[in-house]
Amino acid sequence: QVQLVESGGGLVQAGGSLRLSCAASGGTFTNYVIGWFRQPPGKERDFVAVITWGGRGTSYGDSVKGRFAISRDNAKNTVYLQMNSLKPEDTAVYYCAAAPAGLSSLPRDYHYWGQGTQVTVSS
Repeated sequence: QVQLVESGGGLVQAGGSLRLSCAASGGTFTNYVIGWFRQPPGKERDFVAVITWGGRGTSYGDSVKGRFAISRDNAKNTVYLQMNSLKPEDTAVYYCAAAPAGLSSLPRDYHYWGQGTQVTVSS
């Protein structure tokens, strides 16, 4: 079973940047596609980005295209989410999750989830 731990969240001003990390343990990291999702207060969990096991396949949610970048370092069992040009509407709890295959944007396709890290963007 894979365990995922997010880090790197915090408070940032609009226009700023943050880099989130998702560290995995307890399984074969390269067997999994890793996705990022976010959940604003009182709203549903939304897709942010996903990366294939080899790192060459990625997909992004429409609201973050051109601003966020996902990458992975399989030697460190870690996936990163670089977030630039942050906006107040990016405020949410950010979760990473692992799926066995595909570039799914659906939370139901992901088997393992981290506990989340809070990102707050002030205006």
